[in-house]
Amino acid sequence: MAEPLRNYFDDRVPRAIARQISAAWPGFRAEVFVADVLDGYEALGLMDRGRHIALVLRRHLPGDYSAALEVLLRSVGERPARTEGDGGMASFLYLPHVNFVAEFGLDDFDASTKALYLLTQRFTAEFSIRPFIERYERETLALLHEWAGDPDVHVRRLVSEGTRPRLPWAGRLRRFQKDPAPVLALLERLRDDPEPYVRRSVANNLNDIGKDHPDALVDVARRWMADASEERRALVKHALRSLVKQGHPEALGILGFGGSAAAAVEDVRITPDPVAKGGRVTVEFFVRSTSPRAQSLLVDFRVHFVKANGSASPKVFKMKAVDLPAGGTSSFRKTVSLADLTTRRHYPGEHRVDALLNGRVEPLGSFTLTG
Repeated sequence: MAEPLRNYFDDRVPRAIARQISAAWPGFRAEVFVADVLDGYEALGLMDRGRHIALVLRRHLPGDYSAALEVLLRSVGERPARTEGDGGMASFLYLPHVNFVAEFGLDDFDASTKALYLLTQRFTAEFSIRPFIERYERETLALLHEWAGDPDVHVRRLVSEGTRPRLPWAGRLRRFQKDPAPVLALLERLRDDPEPYVRRSVANNLNDIGKDHPDALVDVARRWMADASEERRALVKHALRSLVKQGHPEALGILGFGGSAAAAVEDVRITPDPVAKGGRVTVEFFVRSTSPRAQSLLVDFRVHFVKANGSASPKVFKMKAVDLPAGGTSSFRKTVSLADLTTRRHYPGEHRVDALLNGRVEPLGSFTLTG
């Protein structure tokens, strides 16, 4: 199991921040700051640790917000090298900095947004821009339209990621859940961004929008697919993923799988059955075309996982797209882990399994999970 991210955000983080600030402001009481941060630090999760450090910084920096922000920005020094989608923890050093701006800078729009512009080039300000969107919607949207054309990839990604209505680990932007038009206008600016890092964020934003406004997402996807480059087609496919899992006919049609599947499922095997919790179950089957002509099929399958209360919650697993000639067959196989995850726990009982052929449900059978 992967090491929890919070374990990398340990006491070395406040100590590094203390060294940076001491170099920028000799009056900083570094040891007292570190001691204050570490009081109760161990019990906190990753995001709470970032916010906690920001709160402690407020007590140890100058009392005036503008002066405190000036010290904080001076302490970060020259912009470090940062790779696209940096998967390491180095950039997380600046999580408290963007939290500081969101917590204490809402009354100073100009200084705070300038700070977020600089800081997002070190660590994403996608969470911290959201309070400014909510309080200063018109002004922040105007600024984001400027940033959509910025030469820095991280600034452009902030435009799409920070406006996601359902951004993970963040409160929802309910104004944009009701009316996504202001967000869609920003995404239009970014749909052909040269960086995959930005385009993937655009797709994730559209996927969020589709959960509340599927028709709006379908309209955008259909329009964007006209004369689309390979890169834009990939963006649209990723944006439609939730609707495709639901078997949404128009979403499937946009991707070329709109026709009703003329096919039969054969030779189904679900093994082992029963299976113990923590084990793995493998689903295998063949799909045979019953059409007199060639057809494209998108084949997925779903498991109805038993919940603690005995009801079931379906989860769709991606398999593959195939082009079948008349009467042709293709084999499918998927192994699913039944070990508990942070996002899903497993409970004993009968788990039904379906295949999805261009969104059409074909029951495959079931397996029994034992405790």
